Amino acid sequence: MTRIGILIGSTRPGRKGDQVARWVHERAARRGDAAFEVIDLLDHPLPHLDEPLPALAGRYQHGHTRTWADAIGRFDGFVMVTPEYNASIPGVLKNAIDYLYAEWTHKAVGFVSYGAGGGAHAARQLRALCELLQMGAVTPQVSLSLHTDFEDHAILKPGAHHVSALDTLLDHVVAQSTEGRTATPTQRETDEAAIRRHIDGIIDAIEAKDLEGLRRLYSTDVVSFDIDPPLQHVGIDAKLKNWANVFTFFQEVTYEVRDLMPTVGEDVAFTHGFGRLSGSLPDGTAAGGMWVRVTFCFRKIDGEWLITHDQVSVPLDILGGKGVVDLEP
Repeated sequence: MTRIGILIGSTRPGRKGDQVARWVHERAARRGDAAFEVIDLLDHPLPHLDEPLPALAGRYQHGHTRTWADAIGRFDGFVMVTPEYNASIPGVLKNAIDYLYAEWTHKAVGFVSYGAGGGAHAARQLRALCELLQMGAVTPQVSLSLHTDFEDHAILKPGAHHVSALDTLLDHVVAQSTEGRTATPTQRETDEAAIRRHIDGIIDAIEAKDLEGLRRLYSTDVVSFDIDPPLQHVGIDAKLKNWANVFTFFQEVTYEVRDLMPTVGEDVAFTHGFGRLSGSLPDGTAAGGMWVRVTFCFRKIDGEWLITHDQVSVPLDILGGKGVVDLEP
């Protein structure tokens, strides 16, 4: 039977990763298509990477490395549970991953992250790391907010929509692990990964206030339905002017995207999720921002996916005639 490891990526006292991993395991255990087991890094204490040869060589010198390799090598796929520390993954998780190569490569992996913003930055970094190791990172992921999914910021109480998202994540991890599809990704999987990297590029360019970097990610004829007037911004110059206005408003800017779900065709694709701009104002005041609904539409132009349309919206209180800006995913 296909074996899936649920890896807890934190070892700090008071961590919440064990609660999240138990939730994942309890949900996964209801399935009959794979065997699931929790892997706790607390049970595998590893020093800072001390192997003299690169993991790619596969010639592990130390007993703790060989024990770790045996623990990971018996699984066909993984669900990695990670918190977000200072917009990154925990050092102990990065260290544990760096110890090995063959035991990770060509295996499916899904991500369940948690943090103040759902652990979105950590999930992005972890996805990039796993793709570098030639793992088959599935598109669905789960992002849990410390504010809305943990009672009193302490006890995990995930919303019902997270259960559905977790089921979808598990579907993909089990399917890829069972069928061995990660070794030879389909064109759809390749395109989904490219689109996710494209969104990562949007995030990086916004946070760097890099207008020329943003220009490279949109088509010249992009049409944007933004939350600001007018009804539409037509063309790349109009789109960049809108971003320039945002950069003037913020001294430092952060952009988060959560629950991103791509749908890919031969030369057209779209993805929807939730986004939030936040940061600090020129006078130093913190601006928490608001969560909005975001949709990106892509067209493959000369072999490259470019955004040709995007839309930002908030729900409308019809009776009050005002947008609802205090909702969280």
